[in-house]
Amino acid sequence: MQEPRPDVLVHVGENLRRLRRAAELSQAALAAASGVSRRTIINLEAGEANISLSGLDKLADALGATFVDLVTPPSAPTSRIDATAWTGRHPDSRAVLLGSTPARSEAQLWTWSLAPGDRYDAEPDPDGWHEMVYVTRGRLLIERDEGPARVAEGDYAIYSSAQRYAYVNDAETTTTFVRNVIS
Repeated sequence: MQEPRPDVLVHVGENLRRLRRAAELSQAALAAASGVSRRTIINLEAGEANISLSGLDKLADALGATFVDLVTPPSAPTSRIDATAWTGRHPDSRAVLLGSTPARSEAQLWTWSLAPGDRYDAEPDPDGWHEMVYVTRGRLLIERDEGPARVAEGDYAIYSSAQRYAYVNDAETTTTFVRNVIS
């Protein structure tokens, strides 16, 4: 039985061809620069091949692009990708690329918990800073200048933190979440 094609590969063929042509590279030149076989590149562009995540990284690097540039629809925002990148033998084994945001110099990983009724008010970060918040238990209200975001357990939000924002737990149970700060 052949494993299903991961969602993350849906747009690879079109994006690979577009990025390769924009870089003015032949398939053979891209193969030489990336270490990925020409046959694999031909099949990927035709939508007929699977490739490892590390193989996609090699192709992106050789094209001066990012992994996300290869896997997302060209006109879609990268803040909400929601594409399966890997599945294991068991149906509960999977990796899902939720979203992406540009990074220049730093990324921070935090765990947070807010008791019922508690809040954290933040000052705006410098331009170019972003946050990725994933709620692991409860629900979180993120009050932002651009409008509120209600994030339920198992959901996430990605936004610019170069604005006033606050984390608010308006629930009756403690909320826990993972916070990534990217600059």
